[in-house]
Amino acid sequence: MTMQTTHERVPIQPFDLSVIEDVKVNRSAVERRAATIPTRRTVKKEWQAAWLLQAIQNIDLTTLSGDDTPGTVRRLCAKARQPIRAELLKDLGMSGPITTGAVCVYHALVSTAVESLEGSGVPVAAVSTGFPAGLNPFKQKIEEIEASVKAGASEIDIVISRQYVLTQNWKALYDEVKAFREACGDAHMKTILATGELGTLKNVMRASFVCMQAGADFIKTSTGKEPTNATLPVSLVMVRAIRAYHEATGFKVGFKPAGGIRTAKQSLDWLILMKEELGEEWMRPNLFRIGASALLNDIERQLEHFAYGRYASMQYQALG
Repeated sequence: MTMQTTHERVPIQPFDLSVIEDVKVNRSAVERRAATIPTRRTVKKEWQAAWLLQAIQNIDLTTLSGDDTPGTVRRLCAKARQPIRAELLKDLGMSGPITTGAVCVYHALVSTAVESLEGSGVPVAAVSTGFPAGLNPFKQKIEEIEASVKAGASEIDIVISRQYVLTQNWKALYDEVKAFREACGDAHMKTILATGELGTLKNVMRASFVCMQAGADFIKTSTGKEPTNATLPVSLVMVRAIRAYHEATGFKVGFKPAGGIRTAKQSLDWLILMKEELGEEWMRPNLFRIGASALLNDIERQLEHFAYGRYASMQYQALG
């Protein structure tokens, strides 16, 4: 399933500092609300299987390791094309194939991924702008975006300069992200906040608003390389920023948690968060992605248990 744009794409809006300055976050309330999601809310049996199949379609299947090779990416793309065995899908009552939301790679492997996914409808996402630290010279960041788009990436995951948040230089952050969005052209832009390095939840919400004003199609929690990556409290703050932005402007911004989401149960937690805070529309791939690599294997094991009453050995699962 590709990221079909069923709503108007988020435009670049004028910078509005008053919105940023008005942000207030009650940390204890956020933490209490987030704590209820994994402990008090769940789905069971056939509903759980259906939600896990939905989660697969939300995954940005990712490989961002220093030892990535074209062979690694080709295997990942094969898994993205057919994340679940056809026999298992049939036994789950699925009439047609499903795919992951996208494949996410470094720029050097974009062309390999594009070639491997040709005809599948699965988009290629490229991490960019000096990922993960975001400390490359600005000109190089723009050139990297443009090169990935030229190579065939239809989604660009950019990283912000964290120092702009930490020094409260919101106009500089806006100008940077706006320039990245313009360089993306028709490619959708996911803006990585690296929330584990922003200090406070208020900074997370303020940065979310700035990036949405600058035209981010998605806001994303983390690179997956920070000591602290996607957490439910941070995600709650970001999705509430998305909700407030939609109420104020009418534009729908997507959300992507990434880093540390490895189990099927965790994927359900984030789907529940999206449903309860933003509604069912935000559970679909055009507005919700999960950045992950190992997650798909655990989801497949849970689906096998639902279908057959037992867990299959990992050796029977395709490499991804």
